[in-house]
Amino acid sequence: MPDRARLSAGPLTEPLAAMAKAGAGTGIELAWLGQAGFLLRARTLALAIDPYLSNSLTRKYAGTATPHERIMPAPVPPEALCGLDFVFSTHRHTDHMDPETLVPLLAANDRAVLIAPQAAAGRIGEIGIAENRIRLVNAGDAFELADGIRLQVLASAHEGLDRNDDGDYPFLGYGLTLDGLTIYHSGDCVPYDGLGDAVAALDADLALLPINGRRPELAARGIPGNFTPREAAALCVSAGIPNLIAHHFGMFAFNSADPDAALAEIRKQAPALNALAASLATLYRLAPEH
Repeated sequence: MPDRARLSAGPLTEPLAAMAKAGAGTGIELAWLGQAGFLLRARTLALAIDPYLSNSLTRKYAGTATPHERIMPAPVPPEALCGLDFVFSTHRHTDHMDPETLVPLLAANDRAVLIAPQAAAGRIGEIGIAENRIRLVNAGDAFELADGIRLQVLASAHEGLDRNDDGDYPFLGYGLTLDGLTIYHSGDCVPYDGLGDAVAALDADLALLPINGRRPELAARGIPGNFTPREAAALCVSAGIPNLIAHHFGMFAFNSADPDAALAEIRKQAPALNALAASLATLYRLAPEH
């Protein structure tokens, strides 16, 4: 694997609320928020991706065949994360675009802009977020978010590579370049033809990939799946990404994965890949190799 940047991990010694502000020094610091959620900060910018910090799904699915009871608590209240510049949602599913998280989070960050799929415009309208707080994007978009901060938007396949009647992709991945380092967050995704080439074009230093896999019995209930650990490793190898944080487990018992077993499989498939499993107690630092 190329040695453009190195991911390291240590104990999280400060409250997450304090992390929601720019000022990481050299490189990028990351903390896991559970499921697909991450908090990132660099010298000049702080952002959150796919935060799910409420119990809205627990109430919605109470008494059903797929109870969404948390098996990990929300690590921080959404209103406590002050200092964010951007909030990203990869798609409209509630564990990625949660009204009970986004409304208080954006209220606590009056300068923050929500970046979300064009295909989810109707859902965002239902949530009631003001238009001047939203930037809608679609696969293929690439632009400067702020000075020196670049966003590239990729299509994701949440089992299928879907498009709506307007040709918009409902599931997206984001390539974010800040302070000279590029991070790829796939959102919920499985492999599809062309994904490897699209991700390789990002020249990413770190991938944030879901590894809970997929199961026919869940698909039959309308619950699509994600990469298997083997597939996540293969994508990093084919796209030349040297670092991986595996996530999307430990939130709901019916749709989780064993992170230790997943990490063992990833390392078996890609021994040169610097792979770590997401942990709430860990601070991750991505820094250039010297």
